[in-house]
Amino acid sequence: MVTTIHLKMQVRGFHGVDEQERRVGNDFAVSLSLQYPFDKAMASDNLDDTISYADVAAIVREQMAVPSKLLEHVVGRIRREVLNRYPAISGGRIAVVKLNPPIPGQVEAAVEVEW
Repeated sequence: MVTTIHLKMQVRGFHGVDEQERRVGNDFAVSLSLQYPFDKAMASDNLDDTISYADVAAIVREQMAVPSKLLEHVVGRIRREVLNRYPAISGGRIAVVKLNPPIPGQVEAAVEVEW
């Protein structure tokens, strides 16, 4: 059985190559899909047997608060911290989307890591 937990959130961050982006900030959408063995939680109804959405959201907010030039760096930090907190994660996907990059037109820019 493959069990996956999904989380999508919007958060303010200060990421970009231009200093202006790191000073003014931007809105970002972050989505995570984490493969985690929550069969025990299905039987126990106990939060200790699964991933806490609140904990993962806190990790995302914490990492998004650290300014970075590259979204790749941000995604790498989020992945590392989530795996440190939940080592039983067997795979997943994390995407960070910059909703309004400083590019003319309606543009979204994203990076994603899947393992």
